[in-house]
Amino acid sequence: MTNLKAIPRTRLLSLDVFRGLTVAAMILVNNPGDWSHIYAPLEHAEWNGCTPTDLIFPFFLFIVGVSISYALGDKIGQEQDHSKLMWTALKRALILFGLGLFLAAFPTLFTDPVATLKEVRIPGILQRISLVFFISALIFIKTKPQTQFKIMIGLLILYWLLMTYVPVPGLGYANLEKETNLGAWIDRTLLGKAHLWKLSVTWDPEGILGTIPAVSTGLFGVLAGSWLKRKDREESVKIAWMFSIGLIAIIAGLLWNLTFPINKALWTGSYVLYTGGLATIGLALCYWLIDVRGYQQGIKPFVAYGINALAAFFLSTLVAKTLNLPLVNLADGTFYSTKYWLYKTFVVPHLSPLNASLAMAITYVVFWFLILWFMYTKRIIIKI
Repeated sequence: MTNLKAIPRTRLLSLDVFRGLTVAAMILVNNPGDWSHIYAPLEHAEWNGCTPTDLIFPFFLFIVGVSISYALGDKIGQEQDHSKLMWTALKRALILFGLGLFLAAFPTLFTDPVATLKEVRIPGILQRISLVFFISALIFIKTKPQTQFKIMIGLLILYWLLMTYVPVPGLGYANLEKETNLGAWIDRTLLGKAHLWKLSVTWDPEGILGTIPAVSTGLFGVLAGSWLKRKDREESVKIAWMFSIGLIAIIAGLLWNLTFPINKALWTGSYVLYTGGLATIGLALCYWLIDVRGYQQGIKPFVAYGINALAAFFLSTLVAKTLNLPLVNLADGTFYSTKYWLYKTFVVPHLSPLNASLAMAITYVVFWFLILWFMYTKRIIIKI
């Protein structure tokens, strides 16, 4: 059996576990057996509000920020190295953005590339991760924590002002509705409806303007990571402060929610503070249990997920889209997919609709765990 102590200690084990939990949850909520039968906590809030599912993406961006602190923290001392670090960050961001576009274009990119490129969705999860990573990395490389905190708050205030005070062209007033807010107008104007989220085409949950507060989520993680790396504070002090800051951020987010609602699609400032506070407390709890107390029982599956998190997300999405490709039933000429056949044949007959849908999602998470566990035991880590 693989020994967790064999993992290089340059890695923060609790961060791998927290990342693994987040990615496993992301795969779970993205792959139900039936989208019309989903337990409420596994769905996004319809608009304003926050379900457990709405915590997953900001948690991952927060983790990206923490990872920046750990990956680059010991390399920014010499200013002559900054250009190399920024160039490396840019290359990684471009690769991530390209992978996101590839997922959006798959599989029709291979059958009708011209038509696909004319309407491929440009925003997306990996695209937003790439932008947040790059901008957060630049800020981390060139500024001190005090400045990073000011930038984080400044971006939240700027976004709040833009969304609540700038009149939307053609409408004449600012608003926070799905199709008529300033962010939706910017996406339609700069990207065109053809390149937006296909379930809407009038707005996109990972749109351009929403990247501004998403960077604040990344910086929240950067600051948390820098705090954890400090060697002039006792572990108990660091953990106590993280719990305290997390609680303050949650309260601030709930108060701001009264005038600027918590909303994932808009990535409002209240959403940043609320989810950032929860992420800080979650990481502090993992850090206390795993890195400080040395508790490692039952964490290996999440370490396996966490070490290859981006690979798990990319490959699981690619395979899921492949399984959803329509196939022809030669008996009657109807269309179905491999996933539909597996679901209807092996899962639906044995469970209620809600439980069958959940069981299919859990099966997919377990399937990828087996692959990631093999990679983990063979020390295979896919890096970008």
